[in-house]
Amino acid sequence: MPRIRSRLIYGSRILSAPEIDAPFSEPWQAQAFAMAVHLNEKSLFTWSEWAEAFGRYRASDGDYWEDWLACLEEMTTRQQLCSVDQLSQLKSDWEAAYETTPHGQVVTLAR
Repeated sequence: MPRIRSRLIYGSRILSAPEIDAPFSEPWQAQAFAMAVHLNEKSLFTWSEWAEAFGRYRASDGDYWEDWLACLEEMTTRQQLCSVDQLSQLKSDWEAAYETTPHGQVVTLAR
């Protein structure tokens, strides 16, 4: 539960905004989360299937969201939404786009 603090300003006590840790520290984390929810809503896997697969990744001491992404990649290839080769090529395309995009510009794939 977030803690709500108060402070004095000009002799009056006011409430500060609660201290809440953001669930996502990077936009890609929120996108990966949303993709998993969307695929579940499309009945491409159950949450029980997800929990079993994600549990295998979390058994190591890896980063939570990196594990989430790896599990998402596994689930998409398992459900034949894409092949491992297609996923690998897409990653390479994004890396190349990132490396050649000028600072401050939106990274896009040239397709």
